Amino acid sequence: MAAFHPNLENPMAPPTTATDFFPWNNTYSRLPDRFFARVRPVPVAAPRLIRLNEKLARHLGLDPDALASPAGIELLSGNRVPENCEPISMAYAGHQFGHFVPQLGDGRAILLGEVINVDGQRRDIQLKGAGRTPYSRGGDGRAALGPVLREYLLSEAMAALGIPTTRALAAVSTGDTVWRDTPIPGAIFTRVASSHIRVGTFQYFAARRDGAGVRILADYVIDRHYPHCADAANPYRALLDAVIRNQAELIAQWLLVGFIHGVMNTDNMAISGETIDYGPCAFMDTYNPAQVYSFIEVHRHARRVLRAT
Repeated sequence: MAAFHPNLENPMAPPTTATDFFPWNNTYSRLPDRFFARVRPVPVAAPRLIRLNEKLARHLGLDPDALASPAGIELLSGNRVPENCEPISMAYAGHQFGHFVPQLGDGRAILLGEVINVDGQRRDIQLKGAGRTPYSRGGDGRAALGPVLREYLLSEAMAALGIPTTRALAAVSTGDTVWRDTPIPGAIFTRVASSHIRVGTFQYFAARRDGAGVRILADYVIDRHYPHCADAANPYRALLDAVIRNQAELIAQWLLVGFIHGVMNTDNMAISGETIDYGPCAFMDTYNPAQVYSFIEVHRHARRVLRAT
């Protein structure tokens, strides 16, 4: 099977209508169907804009006033799918609770598409908490207001610190209730990333012994994120080395500011070297080697500390 090479040249394209807002230029949705599931956001009852990152919107070439309008809020809540939008949920695998899970995927996130920002850089626009997908595994596909606000604040704090990270474009309350241990308000987070491709995306195909899928994905990642690797004697080894270097540099920057990523699994590590998925995480105010911010890690981490001492 020949490798799939998306055309990333000449990406600029105007919106098709005045109410579209997003000048989509999608490439990931052109990959083979086994890379994702085509799924539309599930509408919500009464969306209300909590916060819009106007500066980021402008850098993406978007109109903040249009996004803050009733029609824009309909887009940011998933109640209306933009024209030329090809919403998908991405497939990937990953390690959870110390075990490898061969299929995870976007269980509550829907990638609306890609845009080119004012610097000519490709960026994903994703709705997190937009409803069930084929990868939800029994979950409701929704997000609670608290975690949405946490991800908005932490991702923008990391960006202000100069640490590579996904970004927050908007937070919208849904008017719906989500059930966790108790009923809590629902919300949707609009996340921006250089891509949402993860270490676990490669694992997804490797676990299936899908060598063609691994090669297609590697070619795509080289084209999109590491074009200098294409000229190497062994482009795939050069890609691996570049990803390892980016991941190591990212974690070193986390350590410098005391950031603890509570769910640093392979499904939560972006190939681009950006911080992604702000779940149970926090900044450590004073050094404490036994500190954790994820309840699922407390006992296992405590055992490691005891063995070390």
